[in-house]
Amino acid sequence: MLKKLFSRKPRESHSDPVEANPAAAEAPTRQEKPAAKPKSRAGGKRKPKPEAKPAPAWSVEDFVVPEEPGKVRFHDLGLDDGLMHAIADLGFQYCSPIQAAVLPHTLRGHDAIGKAQTGTGKTAAFLISVINDLINNPIEEERYQGEPRALVIAPTRELVQQIAEDAIGLTKYTDLNVVTLIGGMDYQKQQNQLARDLVDIVIATPGRLLDFTGRGDLYLDGVEQLVIDEADRMLDMGFIPQVKRIIRLTPKKESRQTLLFSATFTEDIIRLTEQWTYQPVNIEIEPENVATDNVDQRVFLVEERDKFNILQRIIRMPEAESVIVFANRRDQTRRLHERLRKSGIRCGLLSGEIPQNKRTQTLAQFKEGKIQVLVATDVAGRGIHVDGISHVVNFTLPEDPEDYVHRIGRTGRAGAKGTSISFASEDDAFLLPEIEKLLGSKLACEQPPEEWS
Repeated sequence: MLKKLFSRKPRESHSDPVEANPAAAEAPTRQEKPAAKPKSRAGGKRKPKPEAKPAPAWSVEDFVVPEEPGKVRFHDLGLDDGLMHAIADLGFQYCSPIQAAVLPHTLRGHDAIGKAQTGTGKTAAFLISVINDLINNPIEEERYQGEPRALVIAPTRELVQQIAEDAIGLTKYTDLNVVTLIGGMDYQKQQNQLARDLVDIVIATPGRLLDFTGRGDLYLDGVEQLVIDEADRMLDMGFIPQVKRIIRLTPKKESRQTLLFSATFTEDIIRLTEQWTYQPVNIEIEPENVATDNVDQRVFLVEERDKFNILQRIIRMPEAESVIVFANRRDQTRRLHERLRKSGIRCGLLSGEIPQNKRTQTLAQFKEGKIQVLVATDVAGRGIHVDGISHVVNFTLPEDPEDYVHRIGRTGRAGAKGTSISFASEDDAFLLPEIEKLLGSKLACEQPPEEWS
């Protein structure tokens, strides 16, 4: 049986929630999808659309947030009531800077390119836009299994899982179905998720996504919303060829909405944004606005041989309730984890060599407070989005200054205060000037208490 392609329905216009660029007042005109018939889905069974969840006895009038100068309230944005209910449950009242800058444009249908670090609220920014669009533009005709309407691509498993967790929280009062596809987990179980019901939002790593499209278990020709998160890290990890293959499976850029976020914009990233987006708005949130305001940054000048003893002292401080320790290499994190464990410290290890189910379990234990310390590499650590982390320790300084910002961004989240402590030894102190250049300020260096060595 053949499936008819559908055109994106025009979005309803609503009043401007905040003042925006007049030139961007109307969404760009997008081309309709071609009327040619697609290939049939071999063995694909149609399922009826899932019944909508009962409407909650809740009204946006129940969510009263006072006006504050310079701040945008979520209920100023004209969002769907079910989405607003979820936002209220999560305790979100005012938009973060990236949300206030992006949402007025993306809710009208504009493509967007956002320069923002983790911890700025960018995940909620793109999820709110995607979810609101899917709710307001339902597909009336029957649909096939394995055909998402929205696709989010992220570089690491942990980041995908965190985005999915946020998406599930924001869609709980809707009939939207969220599916996560990541490597290191059972393929059949993920395949069963797709077969169980219609899927609206797929959140995936590039490699696993191509596994599913290659086997004919997932089709992307109906994608209306495409989100590419942490594009710079995708480039660093060599995923761009895979992302290009994925994008070729989606409708043309004029027929979909594309949102792309990156902490940095090199010439390579800029060229990619030109290829993938259509008349985008450009939003930039400076790293210093998010990396330092809520984080007390300290640098200890140490001898290499004293690092571990000082680390133990930090971890055993009463205020060090929840700690992430970063090192540059897997072998360093492995040795650190083993030494901390033998010292009686409740700790877990996150690195690329740890099986995904074990990493998921470790992160859950950390969130629940069952373990006090996480030892992590940069790639694994970028997926850690946990509120309430009191301390970040850089056991070794990162070679890339951007990784320093990402590391300390694990603490001081959601308006809370946090502390980062970096060890600078004779082996890596030369990396400090480049970090300071990125931050735009000097880092005060100090000797740790003498009795700690």
